[in-house]
Amino acid sequence: MKHFFIVLLLVIPTVVFQAVAGPGGFVTTRGSEIVDPDGKPLLLRGVNLGNWLVPEGYMFKFKYASSPRKIHEVISELVGPAEAQAFWRDFRDSYITRDDIRMIRQLGLNSIRVPFNHKLFSPEVTPGVWSGPGFEMLDRVIGWCKEAGLWVVLDMHCAPGGQTGDNIDDSWGAPFLFQNPESRALACETWRRIAERYAQDPMVIGYDLLNEPIAPFADTAQLNPLLEPLYKEIVGAIRTADTNHIVFLGGAQWDTNFGVFGPPFDRKVIYTFHKYWCDTTQAMIQEYVDFRERYNVPIWMGESGENKDEWIRGWRTLLERNSIGWCFWPYKKMDAKTCVVTFDRPAGYEEIIRFANSPRESYEQIRKARPSLEASRSALRGLLQNCDVARCRQNDGYVKALMGGSAAAR
Repeated sequence: MKHFFIVLLLVIPTVVFQAVAGPGGFVTTRGSEIVDPDGKPLLLRGVNLGNWLVPEGYMFKFKYASSPRKIHEVISELVGPAEAQAFWRDFRDSYITRDDIRMIRQLGLNSIRVPFNHKLFSPEVTPGVWSGPGFEMLDRVIGWCKEAGLWVVLDMHCAPGGQTGDNIDDSWGAPFLFQNPESRALACETWRRIAERYAQDPMVIGYDLLNEPIAPFADTAQLNPLLEPLYKEIVGAIRTADTNHIVFLGGAQWDTNFGVFGPPFDRKVIYTFHKYWCDTTQAMIQEYVDFRERYNVPIWMGESGENKDEWIRGWRTLLERNSIGWCFWPYKKMDAKTCVVTFDRPAGYEEIIRFANSPRESYEQIRKARPSLEASRSALRGLLQNCDVARCRQNDGYVKALMGGSAAAR
């Protein structure tokens, strides 16, 4: 029974959705509203493609290897750098596919947010060398979204130097983006190149410039005043190549603090907030609603979730009652109920978890803790196989809470 909804999606003709973007128009803003290419109000109802282009340790069931860089170290220590490189290529090809995108659309969602690491475009180790799979991956997923009829928000989850100083931005433990001119220049140039490539693509809604900048444990008094000027710098770079798309500006302290913002400085801007594990009451969003009314600009909830079905239903209902679009986190996760679809841990994967969570500060510790090469290879192959959507299970309770009714496909 668990595979039926997958089969259903595979027979949907792609031509059904190709006209969604309108005749050459773009999603834009009108006062406090987001409007579609026909000028009609658009309530975004979406999901984040977390763990795909920005691997996260907790989704791999790792305790200490929490950032992409540290996860890469674990995989390289298990199978060597050459096989690790091949694993990540296969992971990107397997974790999100055309069938995942079709399934998201069939559920009734109308948008996705795509978190990415800037290193997929221009690695920090070789600034100015624009290589890597970044554009290939974005071209691929945007193309699938055109077929399915899903709007796309591109999200720089990991900026040069790091905008948070924690695992989620793949940084070195501090938000060096704000302290290093080279990092800021690279962030601007990365966004300029992305904007140049997708300037004429109507399925792209816009660009979420920095995910959750400036952690609350950072020197907020020093860093918060630097955020909006950096946003202005990035938007200036984008506008040299693209005046069609919206820019999304997230508040400081995990996208919660709008006090860092003055009046809007761009005519196509949406302010985005994130909220996790809070009460589902009006008080939790009132400051953002007040901001929307004060400046007559749209607001959008770009991340929330990781909670029980009852909470998901209550939070989603609260947002829609206030005409706030949303994008829950995440779409897919291993061995979990707090997502749209889940998949089983592969056979032998407990050995991978044990190794990742063991002390690995010395080469001797690595050698003693490492599983056999064949055991590591087998478990990682199993992970690639199990994450394929054909082997995933839909979390019906979560989907019902998200969509406000019966699961659209099973």
